[in-house]
Amino acid sequence: MLEADSEAAVLRVLEEKNLFPISIAGSGTSVKASTKRRRVRMRDVGIMYGQLADLIGSGVPLLRALDSLIRSTVNQRLAAILREVRASIADGKTLTDSMREFPETFPLLHTAMIQAGERAAFLQDVLRGLAEFVERLDDLRSKVMGALIYPALLTLLGVSIMVGALMFFVPKFEPLLANAKKPLPTEVIFGMSKAVRSYWYVLALGAIGAGGALWSSMRNESSRRWMEKARMKIPVAGGAFQMLSITRFCRILGTMLANGVPMLQALKISKDATGSTLMAEQIAHAADSVRDGKTLSGPLAEGGMFPEQVLAMITVAEESNKLDKVLLQIADTVERRTNRQVDTAVKLIEPAILCLVAACIGFLALGLLLPIFTLAGSLGTK
Repeated sequence: MLEADSEAAVLRVLEEKNLFPISIAGSGTSVKASTKRRRVRMRDVGIMYGQLADLIGSGVPLLRALDSLIRSTVNQRLAAILREVRASIADGKTLTDSMREFPETFPLLHTAMIQAGERAAFLQDVLRGLAEFVERLDDLRSKVMGALIYPALLTLLGVSIMVGALMFFVPKFEPLLANAKKPLPTEVIFGMSKAVRSYWYVLALGAIGAGGALWSSMRNESSRRWMEKARMKIPVAGGAFQMLSITRFCRILGTMLANGVPMLQALKISKDATGSTLMAEQIAHAADSVRDGKTLSGPLAEGGMFPEQVLAMITVAEESNKLDKVLLQIADTVERRTNRQVDTAVKLIEPAILCLVAACIGFLALGLLLPIFTLAGSLGTK
């Protein structure tokens, strides 16, 4: 029995003892396979990048720095992955190759920047830039998701109230109004109540099926394009989604160019990270133009996805050879504008949902009270 970081380390120990094993069996392979499937919060990865940059910048060797991170990392999943990375580096691999074995934790964007930093001997600067980059993207994602929580809760509350009223409240009025003349709203309410009570399982299966169909259509290229075009036409919110994609593209491309990643590779990675199919196609066309020796701003202007102000800044940056700095400035400016648009969209969505919930409850009350008023009026005249 030997304890080592990897099978290669076991082989080295046995060779030093003039032993030549026929086979080696252990838990290393299963552990590595399990860590590859583990997901780690990107915020924890960003903090790790910053700590690793500080250690390397202070002159600590890479293996010792990883040992320190493994001991101090609170996230046990990330610590297990760092152990595997450390073992691969001890076997002679580079940091980039070791991280590429865990694409769920270290995306292609990160490993491309780290590779450029390793080749140009400014790894600590790249890691600091990555830490800041991950933090900015995580803050933007958290802001957008946080802004959508309250409208989602309002929608859930309204649907719950309507379903509960149709299942438990409306049936109590059916015997009282059995012989009364029922107006159209009352007939609609009673019909919906019977449908919900009698066929609730069909409605639930239909909702699940619709969700599954929507999920499968999202994997279809044509369906994604159609849904994205429809999403872009939503007032206020459509512009916010578009600005969010522009922010990702400019920040990712600017960060990679500033850290020595070649332009074509940076365009390929930033294209896949925008989250927009239409914008990715436009960036791919721009990459072909750059490969032919043309400018980047020309093809970006053809699709209509980028505002004139952004295109003008990119054009000037290309002429002055300051594209990386200007792209980061654009990302900061567009991010502030996106935050304002998200706030505006949420302020419009909240009263719209409240009005919709109030209208549904009002229609329910109207359908139940109209026949009662009619019956009371007829009794009064008699």
